[in-house]
Amino acid sequence: MKKLPIGIQTFKEIINNNYIYVDKTKCALEIIQNYKYVFLSRPRRFGKSLFLDTLKEIFEGNKELFKGLYIYDKYDFEKYPVIKISWGGNFDEVEKLKNRAKFILKNNQENLGIECESDTPEEFFAELIQKAYKKYKKPAVVLIDEYDKPIFDNLHNKEVALKNRDFLRGFYVQIKENDAFMKFAFLTGITKFAKASIFSGLNNIEDISLNPVFGEICGYTQNDIETVFEEHLKGADLKKVREWYNGYNFLGESVYNPFDILQFIRNDKQFENYWWSSGQSLGIFKEITNGKYYIPELENLKLSKTALDTVDVESFSLEALLFQGGYLTIKRSFTKRDVVYYEMKVPNRELQISLNELFVKYMTDKVDLNIQDGLYDSLEEGNLEEFKNALISLFASIPYNNYTNNPISIYEGYYASVVYAYLASLGIKIIAEDVTNRGRIDISVLFKDKNYIIEFKVGSEDAIKQIKEKRYYEKYMDEKKEIYLVGINFDEKEKNINEFKWEKL
Repeated sequence: MKKLPIGIQTFKEIINNNYIYVDKTKCALEIIQNYKYVFLSRPRRFGKSLFLDTLKEIFEGNKELFKGLYIYDKYDFEKYPVIKISWGGNFDEVEKLKNRAKFILKNNQENLGIECESDTPEEFFAELIQKAYKKYKKPAVVLIDEYDKPIFDNLHNKEVALKNRDFLRGFYVQIKENDAFMKFAFLTGITKFAKASIFSGLNNIEDISLNPVFGEICGYTQNDIETVFEEHLKGADLKKVREWYNGYNFLGESVYNPFDILQFIRNDKQFENYWWSSGQSLGIFKEITNGKYYIPELENLKLSKTALDTVDVESFSLEALLFQGGYLTIKRSFTKRDVVYYEMKVPNRELQISLNELFVKYMTDKVDLNIQDGLYDSLEEGNLEEFKNALISLFASIPYNNYTNNPISIYEGYYASVVYAYLASLGIKIIAEDVTNRGRIDISVLFKDKNYIIEFKVGSEDAIKQIKEKRYYEKYMDEKKEIYLVGINFDEKEKNINEFKWEKL
């Protein structure tokens, strides 16, 4: 049985040391043969670095490493000088970024047997490309991993992010300025910063991030799970594995997060939040605290293609960052008035639980396990009085200063957001803004043998009356499950429930 390539991003090491390699060389061949300047955005720990290193070995002509893989007998493996750059490190000062650039370029200089004399990183980069061409009589290949890290990691510190962006803009323009000496360039990252922002001088780069041809360029497909990992996953509940770790859609087949699958196998097939626990983006979640967000809307969010393509340090939305960071994914795409839109969703159970626990902490100060247990048990038993008591305890436990310091607390959707996030953090199937032929249900909770139709109001308007008048429950009457109608009214002054009505059909 082959070993698990946990933490290994070097193609040669994987092949030479009997680690599992999921063959992505068909995508590599398609890119090499049809593109010159390429950009790929994917969430962290999705296999971008390994793919980049795979390209490196292909362009360095190391054919024997690819024996048995798709590309082996379909490509000539001509050797080119390769310049590889990876922005690992902490860049909370632009000088650190410049010093790192010099260090990386000097390593490439040594690997290529070239002597460069330029002082600034930008000039050094240009000289390296030109001298590589001159020495090897072949155009250079440039591979850049985590192209956006110096900016993305500092989104919460705009001054640093802008300085890093300006440096990188001048650095990356050298690729275009030296086009005559270039064979190919491939850049990866998390964030799709606007071309006018960071690629202003490299405007001919082609973004393949949402090209359906490359939908499975990173991540594991269902076929990979059932074939490549068949021996490793013996005895696992594959349906549950899919619910927990599949669901990422980049307009191709939905894929699994590789990090999750490898950790799941390594940890004796225990279902845990592996990818989430490996670290979140400070930049994204700092942005949450800067505005008012109705959390349930994230599940049915619709974004235009333009909105995803125009992220910049000075102008970006939380929704676009959540998608690019891997916390939301595409449910479907559609065209309206000649504009392409994407309907978003939370990818899987891991993200549903983890993301909503984070929202709970943000909105209420902490995740209370006793309240989680009370909500879950009361829904499982159909005990709506205990459900009401658990919700009252929930809102009573929120510190007063949370309301005064948190901008979302003055927003009417705050109360529904808190309830939604708490329930979603339990891993229960919830539909927010559930569409019926008579309107939208605030929240539908689909729980085992019971369905709960919940409507929220702030003030005295009768919430349950709306459910009954619009007959929201009819959508679920054919499922032969118990149906509960729940109307909840909140008192904005008291910051808690002032009326709770329910009926069982």
